Amino acid sequence: MKETLIETKVTYTLELAGKLYLIEHVPARVCKETGEQYFAPETVERIQAIIKSRRKPDRVIETPVYDYP
Repeated sequence: MKETLIETKVTYTLELAGKLYLIEHVPARVCKETGEQYFAPETVERIQAIIKSRRKPDRVIETPVYDYP
């Protein structure tokens, strides 16, 4: 199967120490067939730096959480 990757921007989601982080407009290569996302090493480093910086977020959202029965 031939993978077809497209350059696009995605929302990166990370749960860390009981907190949910969303980082929007992250550059990624995404497989059109599987939806798998690939990030350049420098993009991953920048995401880590954003979370470690503890800077004020651009906005805050409220998210409901459910347990699977």
